[in-house]
Amino acid sequence: MRIFRDRRGPLGLAFSTDHKVIGLLYAFTSLTFLLIGFLLILALRWHLASPTDALPLVGKLLGESRAVEGILLPEFYLQLGAMHGTIMVFLAVVPLILAFGNYLVPLMIGAPDMAFPRLNALSYWLYLAAGLVMMAGFFMPGGAASSGWTSYPPLADIATMGQTVWLVGMFVLALSSMVGSINMIVTIIQLRAPGMTLMRLPVFVWAQLATSFLLLLAFPALQAAAVLQFMDRVAGTSFFLPSGLVVSGQPLEAAGGGSPILWQHLFWFLGHPEVYVLILPALGIVAEVIANTTRKPLWGYRAMVGSVLFICVMSFVVWAHHMFLAGMGPTMSSFFQVTTMIISIPSVIIVTALLLSLHGGSIRFTVPGLFALAFLPMFGLGGLTGLPLGLAATDIPLHDTYYVIGHFHYIVAPGTLFALFAGIYYWFPKVTGRKMNDLLGRLHFWGSLVGMNGIFMPMFLQGLAGMNRRLYDGGRGYEVFGKFDGSFHLQAWSAVFLGVVQLIFIWNFFRSIKRGEQVSDNPWEATTLEWTTTSPPPHDNFGKTPVVHRGPYDYSEPGAKIDFTPQSQK
Repeated sequence: MRIFRDRRGPLGLAFSTDHKVIGLLYAFTSLTFLLIGFLLILALRWHLASPTDALPLVGKLLGESRAVEGILLPEFYLQLGAMHGTIMVFLAVVPLILAFGNYLVPLMIGAPDMAFPRLNALSYWLYLAAGLVMMAGFFMPGGAASSGWTSYPPLADIATMGQTVWLVGMFVLALSSMVGSINMIVTIIQLRAPGMTLMRLPVFVWAQLATSFLLLLAFPALQAAAVLQFMDRVAGTSFFLPSGLVVSGQPLEAAGGGSPILWQHLFWFLGHPEVYVLILPALGIVAEVIANTTRKPLWGYRAMVGSVLFICVMSFVVWAHHMFLAGMGPTMSSFFQVTTMIISIPSVIIVTALLLSLHGGSIRFTVPGLFALAFLPMFGLGGLTGLPLGLAATDIPLHDTYYVIGHFHYIVAPGTLFALFAGIYYWFPKVTGRKMNDLLGRLHFWGSLVGMNGIFMPMFLQGLAGMNRRLYDGGRGYEVFGKFDGSFHLQAWSAVFLGVVQLIFIWNFFRSIKRGEQVSDNPWEATTLEWTTTSPPPHDNFGKTPVVHRGPYDYSEPGAKIDFTPQSQK
């Protein structure tokens, strides 16, 4: 395979073990899945605004098995919802985070590559295979998986063939995540440049290290659960099928002795750490951008690192706050309520440190800076609205309503995605040697901020009114929900507006790769190690192994001639 290392074209990509190439493969693939996931939810939002009208443009192209005269069938509606959640969480946002880690972590710690380059390539190709298998469900008899992104049994055990390929894809995706996580952990621990002590690592690297431990330790639970549910579906077992189960008026012969609650425990043992897989790298990206835009050291660096590690440990003992309705006793319920409140503390510490870092700074309102600054209140809103869901008394009436959807999407959309956009604009010059257009970037930022709030803010009111998250017609059959008809139209048009705004980003992104303004190797005047090499970096990252002499955020040092001091400078 060595002969293909520097070869261009399809074979060069297929056989490359360069972490930068693999990081870009992760990035372009995950952005493609992100676009697909958005298109699915765009169809859902338009349907909820006018559930008795045909979808414009594509409705009649879907076929009578999915949309009669262009109007979505309830079965296809559930497929779109389940696959939207699956794609966005498992195939888009998390892999995009891994793209940043793959490309940047070796550069930020002064390493020539990942510790195991071939395992790194394997992790990407397993991820791509998992995504294609999951998407193949749309072409199976009965359509794609339709039991939600959580795949709860017993419904998931008796669903169509699409649920089977969903499980196969999830199993392969777990392999990809575990292989990649081992590689990342070994790289950070073993391949740091001379002088790069643990307390000189950028916060983003700490976040990637914690994320890797979360994926490595939590994903096996869901992987095992996927095998058991697969056996329920194809081999007649009943790991998750209770006795006396009746389907369409007929007793299910295979059912007997299984526990649907067991699946919930196994799923959420990964599912809640997965939330921090989304959050921690986002916080790391925001920390890098804010330190650069304020031109001062981060406030409370050690407190932030300690909080990241504390979250990593505590996230394994909070999963059952998703299951207060599952018949949990008061003792266990109290335990998980307490741990949920405790784990919110380090998140508050990190956000508070980032806010205090703004004080007294000479803030540059660059495009990545705008996305990073907007992340703070948006993520804060998502976190605050999550507190009632961590307490049984308030979670029970809010469970499975649009309130939960609003809370989670404020964490992931104007939260994590804003951080990822900040990272794209910030490190784009390092990857390409060019800068994205500033005006188009600002239009993208303000349009995304307005569009996302237009979609997700009404969900809190809908949820507080008790509207269930999976109602095919948006609750039109209930008189109490009639007053929300206007909010569904607002959300639909906000989704359309958000889609148009993303076209600006796509144009800016691809145009800037070839025709963007050429910039220096360190256009942001940053201090971390990746900015000391050329843009784009060479194959081995650094012509000579760098030596680190200082911390990652030495901005505006007293007596210095310039307001930034790179880590490699004595």
